[in-house]
Amino acid sequence: MTQTTPVARFALAAALAFTAAPLAAQETDADDPYIWLEEIQGERALAKVDQWNADTEAVLTAQPEYPLAKAWAKQILDDTRQIAMPDAIMGDQVTNLWRDADNPRGLWRIASLDSYMAGAPEWRVLIDVDRLGEEEGESWIWHGADCLAPEYTRCLISLSPGGTDADVVREFDIGTGAFVESGFTLPEAKSNVAWFDRDTLFVGTDEGAGSLTDSGYPRLVKLWQRGTEFAEARQIAEGEQTDISMNGFSILDGDTRWRFVRRGPSFWTSQYSLAREDGTLAPLPLPEDAEFEAVLGGQVIAKLNSAFETPRGVAQPGTLLAWSLEDVLRGSDPDPVVVFRPSETQAIEEVAASENKLWVKVLDDVSGKLIALTPGAEGWAARAMDLPANSTLQIAETSGEGDTAFVTVENMLTPPTLYAVPSEGQPVAIASEPAQFDADKFTFEQKFATSKDGTKVPYYLVRPKGAEGPLPTLIHAYGGFRAAQTPKYLTAEPYRSGPLGLFWVESGNAYVLANIRGGGEYGPRWHEDALRDKRQNSFDDFHAVADDLVANRLASPGRIAASGRSNGGVLVGAVANQRPDLYGAIISGSPLIDMKRYNKLLAGASWMAEYGNPDVPEDWAFMRAWSPYQNMRDGPDVPAAFYYLSTLDDRVHPGHARKAAAKHEAYGQTFYYHEYREGGHSVGSDHEEDAKRAALLLAYLNREIGSGAE
Repeated sequence: MTQTTPVARFALAAALAFTAAPLAAQETDADDPYIWLEEIQGERALAKVDQWNADTEAVLTAQPEYPLAKAWAKQILDDTRQIAMPDAIMGDQVTNLWRDADNPRGLWRIASLDSYMAGAPEWRVLIDVDRLGEEEGESWIWHGADCLAPEYTRCLISLSPGGTDADVVREFDIGTGAFVESGFTLPEAKSNVAWFDRDTLFVGTDEGAGSLTDSGYPRLVKLWQRGTEFAEARQIAEGEQTDISMNGFSILDGDTRWRFVRRGPSFWTSQYSLAREDGTLAPLPLPEDAEFEAVLGGQVIAKLNSAFETPRGVAQPGTLLAWSLEDVLRGSDPDPVVVFRPSETQAIEEVAASENKLWVKVLDDVSGKLIALTPGAEGWAARAMDLPANSTLQIAETSGEGDTAFVTVENMLTPPTLYAVPSEGQPVAIASEPAQFDADKFTFEQKFATSKDGTKVPYYLVRPKGAEGPLPTLIHAYGGFRAAQTPKYLTAEPYRSGPLGLFWVESGNAYVLANIRGGGEYGPRWHEDALRDKRQNSFDDFHAVADDLVANRLASPGRIAASGRSNGGVLVGAVANQRPDLYGAIISGSPLIDMKRYNKLLAGASWMAEYGNPDVPEDWAFMRAWSPYQNMRDGPDVPAAFYYLSTLDDRVHPGHARKAAAKHEAYGQTFYYHEYREGGHSVGSDHEEDAKRAALLLAYLNREIGSGAE
């Protein structure tokens, strides 16, 4: 591999200029010569970032495909023929956040549900986010609205300055179309806020020392009455300093408002309580590792992640159970009822309630299916809905009144279509995105690789039709946090890289989505097989997919790119270190990389149940084997990495990518780097930046593993 970028060209001189210690094992902070890059807004750190950005852009923007790809990406992202997805169904109205070339930050707007379902919504703009930012001198990014049912007149609006996870919360009146004067307002913080009733909020926020957990999230839950100072809010619950977070929330079930408080001792455990009108709490009997899914007909529905003993026998992981909330209020111990049992090849991915139905999205060998469940005297009756097979389904919203689910259906070659799915009758397509390419030019299939321990690992493959022999191949995966990766239209793959997948296959190459362990593709077992000391299974699965492509003459060693984002940064960093013979390029977005210090950086402490605690010697013993940062090594034969991230990411610290880049530079290795100053963990704050990133990544892939690569 040649050192062709300016980033690499001056690597040795730069390394001599700022390396303070030898690049040894770096097992302690004192051993790490690049810890100064963790100073997020540090002058020295940002100067280095600016240099890397400039060097990378100087090379990649000069590539002939860059301006064409950027313009095409912007056109796709700004296409006004996109689906106006429902943010919320509020009685007989629907809201949507609309972004296009004229409104890069978005228009939050409302229309009647009838006009929306007829395919001709009559929108009224409630908040112009771009104009609001200009008027207030803030770079506002929309983070959502929570409108109080059943009137839906008052909403809590969350706005982020620059895209961080921290929000400003302000009360808004839909009737007047304005923020409420002297209404509820919270300053910028990682707050947990929800309606208790019209004049009371559940609030957890940053109140100074002792109010946040070690992970940086609220430790206290308070009830804040309208017209009072927040200092007078009454505390009703508190967690431990070592917890992840605490929050309160409410759900309207028919005419009954059920209120809950959740304590999160770890990332994968929760303790739920039912909050009475006076704020006192009654514990719910859910297992700590169960996932709270919905409330319907006075029952709380949860998904099991481990076997659970019931009076009718043992319920297996992945099963939906229901408990009576009235029994909880009476102080009795309710017997849970089985709602739905997935098969061996199935996993429950989404659950949503409408007025009388429970809607369940199931993955069956990673293909989406939608099931409507109805409670009755003889149990829960199931009806599978008639939607296109071999597709990715997503429940966008359900109607609060009536029983209709709004569901998108797509796959890599088929653009999204939004269906209104009634509980009785047939689904009706109400909006579709236009095709952005000729799908007949490509083949789309699901294949299975065999991992090191014999596990069958599914993956999706797109190639030009009629292509023979190995092609340069981009493999994207995630492999963590129970997050299943399902095939979406190529203009949206891989995640946060816009239409990069489309550009890649249109150039005559192959794109793969790998369903490795750590995700939720096959339920709890698929996730647990990659937890903590089992993490290597996730990396072995990824290698198995790459090896399977090579064995079947679909790809060649060295012409394979590994792509991952966030947790996927751990994945691609590990596989690059372990099998540099296989991979010629690494795309690492908003990545976790230094697993020795991750729990000390921003929200990292909240993920120790997933990875392990590096401060515990027994945990570090297994983490050390795969931590990307600690396993980087000197030498020319390593994949050329591209790191993209945001300075304002307050979830995964930008120091991870910065320190990895510094090591590459010191080793004289080729790498590319693009740190955007806004955008938070999602990186891009507008379509202009998303289009630029897609074009940069295409130019990078062409240079490193494309047909013209050296």
